[in-house]
Parts: sequence; structure tokens; C-alpha cells
Amino acid sequence: MDLIAALDEASLSRFHLRAVLVSGMGFFTDAYDLFVIGIASTLITNDWNLSSGRLALLNSTMLAAAFLGAFVFGRFADVAGRKRVYWMVAAIMIAGAVGSALSPSFWVLIAFRFLLGFGVGGDYPVSAVLMSEYANRKDRGKLVGMVFGTQALGLIVGPLIALALLGAGASDGVAWRVMLGLGAVPAAAVIYLRRKMPESPRYQIQVLGQPSQAAAQISDFTDGQVTGTGTGTGTGPSRHELGLRAFLTNRRWLIMLAGTAGTWFLLDYAYYGNTISTPQILSLISPNASTMTKIAIQLAIFVVAAVPGYVLAIARLDRIGHRRLQLLGFAMMALCFLIIAAVPGMTTMVVPFLLVYGVSYFFTEFGPNMTTFVMPSELYPVNMRATGHGISAGIGKLGAFIGVFLFPLLQTSLGLRGTLLLTAAVSVLGFALTRVLPEPTGRSLEDMAGSTRDAGALPETADRAAAR
Repeated sequence: MDLIAALDEASLSRFHLRAVLVSGMGFFTDAYDLFVIGIASTLITNDWNLSSGRLALLNSTMLAAAFLGAFVFGRFADVAGRKRVYWMVAAIMIAGAVGSALSPSFWVLIAFRFLLGFGVGGDYPVSAVLMSEYANRKDRGKLVGMVFGTQALGLIVGPLIALALLGAGASDGVAWRVMLGLGAVPAAAVIYLRRKMPESPRYQIQVLGQPSQAAAQISDFTDGQVTGTGTGTGTGPSRHELGLRAFLTNRRWLIMLAGTAGTWFLLDYAYYGNTISTPQILSLISPNASTMTKIAIQLAIFVVAAVPGYVLAIARLDRIGHRRLQLLGFAMMALCFLIIAAVPGMTTMVVPFLLVYGVSYFFTEFGPNMTTFVMPSELYPVNMRATGHGISAGIGKLGAFIGVFLFPLLQTSLGLRGTLLLTAAVSVLGFALTRVLPEPTGRSLEDMAGSTRDAGALPETADRAAAR
């Protein structure tokens, strides 16, 4: 059995769990830094008396930077190697978080938030692709999903820290600086571990042509499970068989990008639109609530509705199927948004509104919020895998950026019901676009990418794949 096949069939080991921890700690930082600004910006506005325009810029700067970082570092990871980018983006996140906390003025804060977002964007493709390439065939979705699942921890920790600081009597100025600065801690903790992780064995064999080095390293990190001569190269393409221009002009890969990037764009638009509607929910529950009360309610909604979705998605992803779960999630999101928009008085009935809103949040996590991160790490050739994931993640963050800016304008012109009806339509589009993607569950990465000699063919549908 060659090394690629051995990797595919290896059982779960301590190495896999270590890789989840190292990638997951970085992605926890990504989620914490991306979402904590929603709370911190309220305190910054009080401290610096920000205008609405500056507040919008502060909330969206990191998303715009993540859009660029995903593109740049995704491509760099395919050209220079995954490991180099792996620790580099962690270092950038440390600098961005510390600089944000110490910023003496608004524009300095914007600059450091941009730097932080650039590093966060770069972490998306490299964390997903490295974990996918380390993983075995059977548990790949679960392992990559566990990395993404640390987003849930990042979303919970931010409000908890805010509640602890404000409850302890910290001023707004101290609280937001501590909140932003703490984002450097997990990134600093993980940077040493990332430097010690091995390069992706699939990348070493299929792109660098170093099977012996891959075999020696992977044996050390898999408790001796995976050994061998490393003479097999699998069916993946080499760097010389598929360049960036060929990748971006090839019909098969363009359709694949339309599926992975397009669905991520639509998901992030709907997801951030959903999240941004939280203030309307809080005003229904407690119009005169204090800042701490609103933070606590927001945290409770997330813990009750979203966290179970993350957990169940990790547990069932490889059994249900990655594509099938994405279809299910988009369908349920569309249904929930449609119910809120179509049922008269739904936005004024607190309990029914919260129930439907919570179900939509659950199926966002138990569905496309998880799978749009996982599938781009599976569907592309090894020398374009991080590039494809980076393009998908970057386009996704563009959708989030648009959602952040567009939602308040739409709410003013269409109202909450009209805005959520549009979000339902976006979810339907996500469902339709998912259908162009193949089902990667249980298949090897090399089988999914296929040979570039056949790259003119359309990707397989799930039904064709199952019939093989």
C-alpha cells in the first residue's frame, strides 16, 4: 500500500487529535476576533463617541481584510507550502490583536483590525486544508468539522469575558481594550505548536516530490500507524500539470468554484443578516435592558440554539453526507425565514418568533455554516486546494461584508419581515447552487480531485458517485 492510500485508511490517532487542537486553537482565535467586535464596538462608541459611519467601518473592516487574506494566503499555501503559512498567519493575528488593544486613536485601531483580519482570512484555507490532508478518508469531515466547531467556543467566550469585565466594574475603555487584546493569547499559545507540525504529506509527495521525507515525518506523528516507502503518488496532479491560469479558466473548476464560493457567499450573507437581526429580537424581549442584560440574552440564544447545531454536525457529518447536510440546512433556513416573513404578526409575538429564529440558527450550524468550510478543503487538486478554499472563503467574507452593510438599509426600506423574506430567497439560491457540487463523503481526496487530464468533465453528482 502506498503512503497516500495508507493515510486514507489510517485509524484515528493522537496525531489527528493534536492536529485538531493546533488548527482549532487558531480558528477559535479567528471566531473570537471576528465576533467580539460586535460587543466591543458598543463600548468603543461610548468611550470615543463614534459616529454611525465610523461604527459601521469598525464593524466591517476585519471582514474586508479577511476577504483579501483568504485569497493571498490560500494561494501562498499552495506555492510555498502549508506549514509556512500555518505559523505565519498566527503571528499576524498576535500583532493585530495586541495593536488593536493599544490603539491610541480610531484610525490606528482600524489599521490593526485590518491587519488582524488579513491574518484571520489566511487562517481559513490553511487550517481547513492541512486538517483535510492529514485526515483519513472515513473521518475527514468530522476532523475538519471539529476545527470549525471551535468557532462556537470563540462566540461564547467573547460575551463571557465582556460580562466578567463589566460585572467587575471595568470602565468601557478598559473593557474593550482587554477584550481585543485577549485575542492574542490563543494565537501566541499555538504559534510554537504550528511550527512543530509536519508539512502535509500529500503536498510533499504530490507537489514537492518528497515521498521519503513525508513517510519519515508521518510515521513519527501517527504513532507508527502510517509507514512505508512513500513511492506511491496517488492520482493527484503536480504543480506543473495545473497552473493558476489553467485552474481559473477550466470549466470543471469554475463550476466547482461557483458551488463552493457561491454557497459560502450566500450563507454568510444570510448568516450575518440573521445575526444582525439579534438587536431586534432583544428589543422585543427587553426594550429597556442594560448592556449587560442584552449581552447575557444574546449569549443564551446562541448557547441554546447554535451550539447544539455545531455538536450534532460534527457527530453526524460523515454519516449524513457533507453535500446532503448542506442541502438540508439551506432548506430549513429558507423555511424558517419564510415563516417569520409570511405569518402575520410573527415579529411581534415574542415566543413564536424566538422558537423559529432559534430553529433557523440551529440549522445554520447543523448545515451550511459547517459544510461550506469543510467541502472546499476536499474538492480541489492538491496544488490548488488551498487556492480553491481561499477563493471560497474570501468570497464568503465578501457576502458577510455585504450583509453587514445592506441589512440596516433593507430593514429601513423593507422592514424586518421583508428583509427576512429576501434572506429566505438567498437560502433557496444556496440550496440550488449546492446541487452542482459532488458528494465527497467517504471518498479519498485524490479520487475527488481526479486527474487533470479529465478536468474538462463536469464534477460527478452525488447519485453518480454513489453508483460507482
